[in-house]
Amino acid sequence: MKNRLFRLALCLPPLLLASCTTIPELGGMMDRGGTRNRRIVVKLGEQKAYLYQHNELSAVSPISSGREGKGTPTGRFSVIQKDADHRSSLYGNYVRHGKVVKENIDIRKGGRPAGSKFEGVPMPYFLRFSGAYGLHAGNVPGYPASSGCVRLPQRHAKRFYDAVRLGTPVIVQR
Repeated sequence: MKNRLFRLALCLPPLLLASCTTIPELGGMMDRGGTRNRRIVVKLGEQKAYLYQHNELSAVSPISSGREGKGTPTGRFSVIQKDADHRSSLYGNYVRHGKVVKENIDIRKGGRPAGSKFEGVPMPYFLRFSGAYGLHAGNVPGYPASSGCVRLPQRHAKRFYDAVRLGTPVIVQR
């Protein structure tokens, strides 16, 4: 009896850990069934994005959404643009001869230093869903910190990007 309990105690931790992986962080579903019948649900209160296929949860990612005063819009949208190498047309740096002369700027505010050009912040794996808003790879500090977009860690952004196509529904909830 003692031996049986000991073996059970050895098997229990791996079984408990395995139960945590029943909903994959980003599962192998990317290879199953193309990109049809998928949707992305962003839950701002949870700071998470969920990818569903055929109403079944397939992937989960942490996010960083819009900070106070620059909120992420809520509602029902769809992917209207995919751009793996997207750059912001609003936020970035002024650069002259390859060197940054003014950083972290909003192109709508202030002047451009003489002889410089605007270089937008990289937003890899951009999935535009409304106006200037989209999901893309970026810094995810664990709280709302963006200018309105939904940032995902690089590897998650790529997988979400690869998993969807134009027209995929995007639902953003509080």
